Amino acid sequence: MVVRFFRLRFVLVTVALLALLVLTRSWWLSGIGYALIHDDGPAKADIAVVLAGDWYGNRIVKAGELVRDGYVPAVLVSGPAGVYGLYESDLAIALAVRQGFPAEWFVPFPNEALSTREEAKVILPELRRRHVKSFLLMTSDYHTARARRIYLALERASGGGPQMRTVAAPDKFFRPDSWWRTRQGQKTVFMEWSKTLATAFGL
Repeated sequence: MVVRFFRLRFVLVTVALLALLVLTRSWWLSGIGYALIHDDGPAKADIAVVLAGDWYGNRIVKAGELVRDGYVPAVLVSGPAGVYGLYESDLAIALAVRQGFPAEWFVPFPNEALSTREEAKVILPELRRRHVKSFLLMTSDYHTARARRIYLALERASGGGPQMRTVAAPDKFFRPDSWWRTRQGQKTVFMEWSKTLATAFGL
């Protein structure tokens, strides 16, 4: 009798918890999305840095707007190889020019990086070589928190670096308050959280 009572209580508590999760899903699913974002917003800086990985041009267009609005005089555009023999930086700058931004605003930075960490390891020395004191780190909104942590960790490990502000560009598929409603949004969050956890464990 006692065992049966405890089993019943366990089932009732489990059902109640599941019901609570369902009823509050918009709240905690939104939290999962917003936790990926760290947006300091734009401010005056020596240069903007556009990270690779955006195939729709939102990052490069947002960076062009930063120059147009007087926040930075130029944009360093990271661009790994591998897109049909071309560097992503060249493709991104070409898109920005088609959008009406002057080509001279953008500085291509081709590289062979295969991850955000590898990219940071070549970009930060380049900024030091250019005597940059402050920069705007431009990337997709869902990528901002992880990218910021990586850059800050590498700066601390090297004894400091230029002042950085993270600026978020909108993504075509990711919306922090409704990402679970589309297949692409789900994939974006799953991949970014997988990479976030891998970064946390030093992988």
